[in-house]
Amino acid sequence: MQTVRYSGQSAPNSVVLIKSGLSPFTDHSSMPFLDQAITDFDNALRVITGQASASRPSPALQAPDGVLDAAEQRHSAGLMRINHVGEVCAQALYDAQGRFAQGTPIKQQFAEAGREEEDHLAWTAERLRQLGSRVSLLNPLWYAGSYALGTLAARLGDTRSLSFVSETERQVEKHLNSHLQQLPLQDAKSRAIVEQMRDDEIAHGEAARSLGGVEMPLPAQKAMQAMSKVMTTVAYYI
Repeated sequence: MQTVRYSGQSAPNSVVLIKSGLSPFTDHSSMPFLDQAITDFDNALRVITGQASASRPSPALQAPDGVLDAAEQRHSAGLMRINHVGEVCAQALYDAQGRFAQGTPIKQQFAEAGREEEDHLAWTAERLRQLGSRVSLLNPLWYAGSYALGTLAARLGDTRSLSFVSETERQVEKHLNSHLQQLPLQDAKSRAIVEQMRDDEIAHGEAARSLGGVEMPLPAQKAMQAMSKVMTTVAYYI
């Protein structure tokens, strides 16, 4: 089967043909080990290098082009790099949690959320290119650490895994709202992307709670906040 998926600005020259039909979030646990390892490596490489593709047009397409001075452009790029790193982490988390989840409905929810997160990944990567910037040089580290966290959460059971998602999305929503306050008002394209990302993250958190996610203990919430603070501080620059 041949599927056409659009990346970034959905321009004709950025059409990506996915001939295999295999999504990074397809349940391919029955694949031979070597095939599975190759597929996982290819998925990780695409995410780390910012080569993801989107199934939905970028919200930036409908937003006007604003004029940014050099300082504003650097600031927008720093914020969007943070958001791209967040999506790198989301890809790793959802892939790991979906792979090791026990219930089929939960695996399906991770797959669906993961596809929407891949849209975010493509949108933010494209916006960084438009701003004359780049993705984080530490993406391999962010991906590996998040995959390990996702695996740990999943191994603790579906309820704890869903609770981890719920808390993650709650913190991401708060973080995206803060970016909407910091982004230059004239940077309508970045703001449109962040607004859609926020709405999707809210929906992902609600879905996790509907499947059994509960509030995490306060120490766990604080630990997650501390890790997020390190990531956002470093990713703004590197």
